[in-house]
Amino acid sequence: MDNNNGSHTFSRASLSVLSVLLASTAPAQEANQQGSQNAADMERIIVTGTRVANRSALDTAVPVDVVSGEQLENLGVTEVSQALSVTVPSFNFPRPGLADGTDTVRPATLRGLAPDQTLVLVNGKRRHQAALVNINNSIGRGSTAVDLNTIPNAIIQSVEVLRDGASAQYGSDAIAGVINLRLKTDADGGDAGVTYGWRETSYDVLVRPIPAPNPTWSAPSRLSRDLSDGETLTVSAWKGLPIGSTGSVVIAAEYKDQEHTERGGYDTRQQYPLVNGQYDPRELTFDRFNSWYGEPEMEQKTLFVNAEYEVASGATVYGWASYQDRDALSAGFYRIASDVRNTIEIYPDGFLPLIAPEVIDLSAAFGATWRLGEWNMDSSLSYGRNEMDYRIRNTLNRSLGPASKTTFDSGGFDYDQLTLNVSGVRTVDVGLASPLNIAIGVEARRETFGIDAGEPDSYRNGGVRLPDGSPTQSGAQVFPGFRPENEVDEDRTAVGAYIDLEANLTQQLLASVALRGESYSDFGENLAGKLSLRYDFTEQFALRASVQNGFKAPSLQQQYFSTTSTNFIGGIPFDIATFPVNDPAAIALGAQPLDAEESLNYSLGAVARIGDLTLTIDAYRIDIDDRIVLSENLTSGDVINYLTSLGFIGIGGGRFFINGVDTETEGVDVVLTYPLTTDALGRFDFTLTANYNSTDVTRVPTTPQLSALPTPPVLFNRFNVLSYEEGTPEDKYAAAINWTLGGWGATLRATRYGEVLSPDPNPALDVVLSPTTLVDVEARLSVTDHIKVAIGADNVTDEYPDPLPPANNLTGTQSFSNYSAFGRSGRFVYGRLTYSF
Repeated sequence: MDNNNGSHTFSRASLSVLSVLLASTAPAQEANQQGSQNAADMERIIVTGTRVANRSALDTAVPVDVVSGEQLENLGVTEVSQALSVTVPSFNFPRPGLADGTDTVRPATLRGLAPDQTLVLVNGKRRHQAALVNINNSIGRGSTAVDLNTIPNAIIQSVEVLRDGASAQYGSDAIAGVINLRLKTDADGGDAGVTYGWRETSYDVLVRPIPAPNPTWSAPSRLSRDLSDGETLTVSAWKGLPIGSTGSVVIAAEYKDQEHTERGGYDTRQQYPLVNGQYDPRELTFDRFNSWYGEPEMEQKTLFVNAEYEVASGATVYGWASYQDRDALSAGFYRIASDVRNTIEIYPDGFLPLIAPEVIDLSAAFGATWRLGEWNMDSSLSYGRNEMDYRIRNTLNRSLGPASKTTFDSGGFDYDQLTLNVSGVRTVDVGLASPLNIAIGVEARRETFGIDAGEPDSYRNGGVRLPDGSPTQSGAQVFPGFRPENEVDEDRTAVGAYIDLEANLTQQLLASVALRGESYSDFGENLAGKLSLRYDFTEQFALRASVQNGFKAPSLQQQYFSTTSTNFIGGIPFDIATFPVNDPAAIALGAQPLDAEESLNYSLGAVARIGDLTLTIDAYRIDIDDRIVLSENLTSGDVINYLTSLGFIGIGGGRFFINGVDTETEGVDVVLTYPLTTDALGRFDFTLTANYNSTDVTRVPTTPQLSALPTPPVLFNRFNVLSYEEGTPEDKYAAAINWTLGGWGATLRATRYGEVLSPDPNPALDVVLSPTTLVDVEARLSVTDHIKVAIGADNVTDEYPDPLPPANNLTGTQSFSNYSAFGRSGRFVYGRLTYSF
């Protein structure tokens, strides 16, 4: 495959008592406002980061961004992650390629932290993670994350992004912040739209020198390519319908058909064996742009329903359900004809192995809000499941020789989550400048993770040897299947309880205190607390600050993911594995049960209003201890000898997840907005954002067992240290203008991504990617009251990251680095037609 308890603990008994106490005192509404509100109200009033009703984004003690549904629509690339990357200052979506399943389920980052250190909510309820754990060398390596792109834009009313730690309020994962997607609740209206676009682009690649002795083919040192590819059709619709006179249901559907893009380089390698000492004539006609490297091919079908209904008693029942089927196709590295991994009888010209994951994602939730005395109550039960199965095409199992199949079922994995919560909110007059807002609640969660083996031919060794008599690698090329010994079916439970208090101590001073305890059946307990303050000096200026300790529980995927491949060393087979932490071989190397990551978050910010202009500046520091990382491949001779001495015969080492990386992250977010309305020229909405972010790794993991070896291996090397420290932009600036006049409208946006380091295991080959500015533009016209058309281009100036030098691109396939903060696909031009009901 290319690929103990925390320091803050309390007793389980204490948690149980607290849970019962909170349940008996009427837990309720989990920041999930029900009822019909128009888009302007949704943008003005937030429910994330505070449990006080009718609090606006600018009146909170912590920074919250609100991205409207309209902003999600005014983009060519219709993905939630892509929209957030150009509207939220510290949110990045790097779009890696040649990374197995990560090509299909791409992770995003907030404040330069790991994808699984940001909590995702839907209508205030925890969203389930994807089954995939990222194990390749890309941003987010070793993490699991929520796949935001399983939620269609058509169902989203707005997205609230809390840029502050919030574990004390929402639980595990909220170290960097919280993303809350609020769904439409309209009882009427709707629209249907078609968006069609493609990549119209030109780019340069640096070419490796032709290998000596010079053959009869030639190539310049730099090549330019003009391409039209990546055609993407998105058909979406949503419709709001009434349920009686007091309810609504919104039905949304989306179909997406995307062709792949190809941004590989020129493969100057000798493709064919010599014939009588001469180069094969096919070297002259071989297509040396032989790889896929870019956006995957994808067909995606999504259905989402959200409903609510107020009953006669005044209570409201609500719920939603979703289903998505995603079929993707991406590629591995090209195997040349003369590669020992090729069987010439099957692929006389070599082959490009293709990875075809199928992802099924579904969710359902049901809940109710009601009044119980002075309490606003909320209780819900939600379920989410994500599964990913791999089919490998255009490949072979070399050890089966010419009889090998070319398509394999390599197995897959799944994750699901069942969550029950009960919460309550009320206000009490205690003689302060405002009533004291009290929110209490309990939550119980059950999670499961499983791995299913592939078909035997996807992982077995058939015994066919190489021409020199040496054995060859087992399993399907590019992605050997999961073996029966890799299969797992694990689960855990977690119970949490919280209390959240907020009030104005004086007319100027707002204070908020939150405390949350959680108990996990696998690693133990954790207690998180948060204090937030805001002081309004005048109506125009305020300071705000917060301090909290947070945590992220180890995921089941990190604890139990397992895969095995067989390599031959000196003709002897050795299994190289990604070990679960409870595997005896991993324990022998020093693996221990994973514990929670722990953080301390500090923030200090200012809010200024000057007329209609608003400005927020928020500085933050996030110290995280015991981050969970995937170790390096531990396959040295010393490791093999050590394992053999302990009786692990045939185990050639591998890697495992481990706590032990400490980091310090510091940064500043700036957001400026200004609406300007004119009589003659219409309305202009100006937005400027900026982020500066810096991370330092202050500790890396070691184990006594490995440290005692003659040459101790490194568990977390400089490549991964630099990925943490410099793999995301140190700074990012964006400016956007949105204009409307009658039926006309337009958006102009520029995003500057700062310098990024693309690290290499060899320090001499590190590459610094220069700052790059991308410009997006869209023009819109309402042809009638019901029909609107738009044309536009994302990255209209067709910018690319710096190409990789030939020394970093040995196969010619990876012409650009995966560390580019904006991918490497070039200009996307599109048109959109929308019909409103």
